[in-house]
Amino acid sequence: MLVPMKDLLKRAEETRTAVGAFSVGNMEMVLGAVAAAEETNTPIILQIAEKRLASSPLHLMAPMMVSAAKRASVPIAVHLDHGLTLACIREAIDYGFTSVMLDCSLLPFEENIQKTKEVVAIASQYGVTVEAELGVVGGNEGDTAEHKILCTDPEAAKIFCRETGVDALAVAIGNAHGNYPVLPSLRFDILEQIDKITDTPLVLHGGTGISDEQFRKAISLGIRKINIATASFDALANASKAYTESVETPDYFRLSALNAEAVKKNVLRHIAVFSRPL
Repeated sequence: MLVPMKDLLKRAEETRTAVGAFSVGNMEMVLGAVAAAEETNTPIILQIAEKRLASSPLHLMAPMMVSAAKRASVPIAVHLDHGLTLACIREAIDYGFTSVMLDCSLLPFEENIQKTKEVVAIASQYGVTVEAELGVVGGNEGDTAEHKILCTDPEAAKIFCRETGVDALAVAIGNAHGNYPVLPSLRFDILEQIDKITDTPLVLHGGTGISDEQFRKAISLGIRKINIATASFDALANASKAYTESVETPDYFRLSALNAEAVKKNVLRHIAVFSRPL
């Protein structure tokens, strides 16, 4: 069933768990993620970033994601990740997304606040959840620009949440998008400070490559949504490679099924970590 993301964040807070937000780019990824959620009877978030729309157009992905959520036997939110433009955010809302993120983290603090407030005002008319980001998560979200990590300032986070009224805040504590060359050293001291002085559910981006122990520590310190993208895309690509190299004449339907199963296994692995109560 399609639900607002804030409902899943509230549930995560009450159970001291985190809801997995799984990025998708095609039908197989949607099928695999939903199958994992239904098999474990666990709510999840399906999401897609604005910069991924060049290869996975919103007019094709959005109806599929929303329909899959509505038909699912478990609560699923549909989220626009790293929205960069008001036009895209409005389009996602029109398609029925129950959550949107405006990412103005690279802008000056006051400008980030002002633009985020505009999105909150728009989204509130439709009961749509709003996520924002403060500080700079490293790596990139689909472009070629590498962003250097700038950890979130706890006092700035307190002001930002109060001024904007966002439903969720993505924080930077040494995490980065993409694959980590080595296990990241996360600033749990900063996360703990932010959790103590804000009441807003916190979000961890760049989940691929973070250890299970680090995930559990982050959840204990207020992380209520964790994004997984690269791990799912890698699982699909690796499954495709293994299959096509193992047969003389690949079959599309077999390939499609293997792709969905690979994503399902990746989502299952993360659900097991995120949904286990502390």
